[in-house]
Amino acid sequence: MKESDTARGVLIDETALTLDELARACAVERQWVVERVESGLLADGSRYVASWRFTSYDLTRARRMRQLERIFDAEPELAALVADLLEDNEHLKERLRAAGLPVGS
Repeated sequence: MKESDTARGVLIDETALTLDELARACAVERQWVVERVESGLLADGSRYVASWRFTSYDLTRARRMRQLERIFDAEPELAALVADLLEDNEHLKERLRAAGLPVGS
């Protein structure tokens, strides 16, 4: 799938995306999503493809993983680990802000 085929935007509610919609939004082939879900790197790891629905969180994570894989030629597991660390960093910063403490860049 070409970069120009990427759907841009942010989900504003928790309307679930199908497998094909997620793949299209990330500009990847359907199999890319299937492989990452089945290996537990994305979503809940369910083996029941027909029931897969993806949230805005899954969309953000999938896009981040795809970017890491593409830019750094990272293995999927490494991309998922980096995505985990970036998410943890964001959550910690949110907690600091909520506590009224300064947050570095």
